[in-house]
Amino acid sequence: MSTAAPHAATVVGRHRAAAPQRPLAGRPARPLAGRDGRAAAQPPRDEHPRAPRVRRVLRGLVGLVTSLVLLVCALAFAFLGVGPHLLGYRTSTMLTGSMEPGIMPGDVVVTTPEPASEVAVGDVISYHIPVEDHRVETHRVVEVITNDDGTIAVRTQGDNNENADPWVATLEGDTVWEMQAVVPKLGTVIRALRSPVVQDGVLWVALGGALLLGMSLIWSGDDEDETDEDETDGVAAGERT
Repeated sequence: MSTAAPHAATVVGRHRAAAPQRPLAGRPARPLAGRDGRAAAQPPRDEHPRAPRVRRVLRGLVGLVTSLVLLVCALAFAFLGVGPHLLGYRTSTMLTGSMEPGIMPGDVVVTTPEPASEVAVGDVISYHIPVEDHRVETHRVVEVITNDDGTIAVRTQGDNNENADPWVATLEGDTVWEMQAVVPKLGTVIRALRSPVVQDGVLWVALGGALLLGMSLIWSGDDEDETDEDETDGVAAGERT
């Protein structure tokens, strides 16, 4: 009895079964085709990828500079305008070099009221001189004198002067304004800010900052519009697939 060799099964019918195809390794997948046979549209690539980054950096710099300027102005206003009323101190700008090197021209001297009976040699005080225009002078006490009526008089001298001041000043009231701190060059900055040239420059800088801020807002709007258009194109292409 002979046996026939087995043959591969043959599929009978109009069509042959299609063998599954495996994707080739390393070959990128093809984009899905839409109903019309064309590949789905891809979002357009940004031809200038650095432009949005530069705009963000410029907006950040403008915001940082603006914040710093506003902070400095607020601190200066609080120190010179609000502080004396709330905390009771006074500020005055040194105009001459008579107290160098401790107090330089342009420095702001901060003084507080202290009992006149406690003034001592070596203290730096601010007081009205008893001669000429009765201006405020800030010098060091070199001698304390008690008058017959109980009032206190002082003789002063600038640290950078060879001789004492040519007067004896009687302190008015029960207090004397004694130096507590020195803010370097703040008075020079204040005088410079009050000059017409600087005020005009600040005006133009403010206008330029406003223009930059407006341009940054416009650029930001353009970036958002471009992003919205890209997303819309992508969604439309997906719907056509």
